[in-house]
Amino acid sequence: MPKRILRGTVVSAKCDKTITVRVERRVKHPLYHKFISRSKKYAAHDEQNRFKEGDEVNIQECKPISKSKRWEVIVESDS
Repeated sequence: MPKRILRGTVVSAKCDKTITVRVERRVKHPLYHKFISRSKKYAAHDEQNRFKEGDEVNIQECKPISKSKRWEVIVESDS
């Protein structure tokens, strides 16, 4: 089964090798049929501490690294 990939914004990079990423999604309200934004924060593994607050990153599912980390940052190579 393929691993999920999400795109979000780094909101915290204070921990060592860990960043917090906020992923927003738009859902339609069941009664009012208006689109509203929902967000969720994920702890992601950043091996080289490359990313800082405000960066847009892609994260991918991985095996559990710690109690809260089940995601890792995908680094796109500039070729």
